[in-house]
Amino acid sequence: MNLPPKLWFQWGKLKSAFRGAFGSREQSYETAHRMCSNCRGLIDRGASVCPLCGTSVKAPRARGGSAGGRILGGLIPLPSTATSALVAANIALYGVAWYLTRAAASEPGGAFSGEIDARVLLRLGAKFGPAMVAGQWWRLVTAMFLHAGVLHIGLNLWCLFDLGPSVESLFSTAKFLAFYLATGIAGFVLSLWWSPFGISVGASGAILGLIGILIGASFHHGHLGKEYRSQLWRWVIYIGIFGLLFRADNAAHLGGLACGALLGYFVPEGEPGTRTGDNLWNTLAILAVLVIAGSFALMALQLNRPL
Repeated sequence: MNLPPKLWFQWGKLKSAFRGAFGSREQSYETAHRMCSNCRGLIDRGASVCPLCGTSVKAPRARGGSAGGRILGGLIPLPSTATSALVAANIALYGVAWYLTRAAASEPGGAFSGEIDARVLLRLGAKFGPAMVAGQWWRLVTAMFLHAGVLHIGLNLWCLFDLGPSVESLFSTAKFLAFYLATGIAGFVLSLWWSPFGISVGASGAILGLIGILIGASFHHGHLGKEYRSQLWRWVIYIGIFGLLFRADNAAHLGGLACGALLGYFVPEGEPGTRTGDNLWNTLAILAVLVIAGSFALMALQLNRPL
């Protein structure tokens, strides 16, 4: 079937995102064209001005989110730059929580358990309404990097390995960092409203946010986007069923998903096309990193204080 060049371009981007999300073994899609960030028209990859709308466009850079390799027999893609940092942070915090849980254990026989004590999670920054009302709003951030057990962190990091490179490649590393923090916080804000006295941790709100971003972006790609969107909705349904069976924080899932869908729909794909846009997103990415680092610094300062 012969498709117009622009449609082929859109189809290639969707296939690339689909491979990242669902583990296809196909090779990366290569094109001599790219999309104008203003009118979404197909232009030459090296063009400095869009011939369709006249907008100046920035020269393309290599994207940090390219999923060029895969691990575990092709099951999941190799993590990209920002995705790798987020995965490492989650693993590091799980290691700290596991050590503190084992140190506080009264029975040495539980030394090989991967479950984390709820009191340790509270100390390290779990979402907990009473503490947040008392001024510890940094818990909206720290809770995103804590997990309650091996299965919890394993499933979340598996999804992050899949979805992170897809979103990072489709939008850019700077946008990805800002998106991840925004959707994770949105998830815990809704969770706080829904269950203010519940203790909640995990990256799943931000991960549902990444799915929402891909869903939002798919609306700009016609019937091809509709087909891809149906696959993503199935994933949302599966996660929802899993959440009901295992009593997960579905409010955080819904908050992250909704925030991500809005971002994916309204924020243009790809690297910013202007210097102003590039500076804006780089500033937001740096701010996201500072917010995360500052939140953990505030957590460390109160680590030994009574709740």
